Amino acid sequence: MYSFEPTDEQKMLVEAIQRYAEKDLRPAAHEADESNQFPPAVIEKGWELGLLQASIPEAYGGFGEHSAVTGVLAAEQMAWGDLAGTLAVLAPGLFALPIFLVGSEEQKTQYLPAVIEAEWKPYTAALLEPRFDFDLNDLKSTAKESKDSYVLNGGKVYVPFAADAKAMIVYARLNDATQGFIVPGGVEGLKIEGRQPLMGIKALPVYKVTLDNVRVPKANRLGGAEGHELSPIIDLARVAVAALAVGLSRAAFEYSRDYAKEREAFGVKIAQKQAIAFMLAEMATEIEAIRLLTWEAAWMLDTKKPEASKHAYLAHTGATDMAMMVTDRAVQILAGHGYIREHPVEMWMRSGRGVATFTGLAMV
Repeated sequence: MYSFEPTDEQKMLVEAIQRYAEKDLRPAAHEADESNQFPPAVIEKGWELGLLQASIPEAYGGFGEHSAVTGVLAAEQMAWGDLAGTLAVLAPGLFALPIFLVGSEEQKTQYLPAVIEAEWKPYTAALLEPRFDFDLNDLKSTAKESKDSYVLNGGKVYVPFAADAKAMIVYARLNDATQGFIVPGGVEGLKIEGRQPLMGIKALPVYKVTLDNVRVPKANRLGGAEGHELSPIIDLARVAVAALAVGLSRAAFEYSRDYAKEREAFGVKIAQKQAIAFMLAEMATEIEAIRLLTWEAAWMLDTKKPEASKHAYLAHTGATDMAMMVTDRAVQILAGHGYIREHPVEMWMRSGRGVATFTGLAMV
């Protein structure tokens, strides 16, 4: 039997993130979506809460130990404030956490302190590819050995902060296995082809990246000469996206529920209408179900249960459908007002539609 009762340390962190989400992220979200840019000061404030720093041991510049459960608790609360802002705050984890999880000792010592110490800096990762049949285990981006180097070729999309990145992890196919490679920013052959305009998460700058014979030393292969397993990285990415979807969906549900309690039609609150009440009940049920599934998957990852990967996949898949359903119904409940940009539900719906494509945009 297990329990999801948070520890005192987890409660303190989650409460701090709740305050940040309510007082900083949520008030800035609408203008950030309109201007396609989140205020750097808000991102820096979120970084100073120390979520990533608390996941890295002191030996590498942090002050804690990694916990997927802590990560999903925090990610959910932050995404309730705003999804794009949360992805911006978490972006350096796309680089740091894979190195911590599967990197060599030399890579941990060399790269992690630079990411963790001091202010937020643009580190990132490039996983997704511009293909309708994208498969994590069958990437079209390739890595080939060449004397003392690897040569990378291919194209990536949805790469956060790629234009200014200090370094990124690029995932490519090497001998029929997906492997990560540490690529410094500005290296020859690395082309940033412009910011991609998206339907949702508009305040998060994501770019298309092309690798044209990018050469990196063999020491930059994630994990060293023997490489690494992919599942520890993908499992954490999946539970992260699931937690973000829960936070986003909670925001949409709570807003539409409160609206329904206040809005009158034909002399009664619309929340008393059976159709609306049933919609809200189903939304709440689905959110709680995926929330518990996500927590369980994270707990299984932390305790190294043999079916952890399966549960991470189920949480991610369920969260994808749940986010689309909940955010769409939030717009329906507001009726015509749901289509007006002064209400946040239309922004949440646009972001909710994208959850299925966000694998690789967050890790916890």
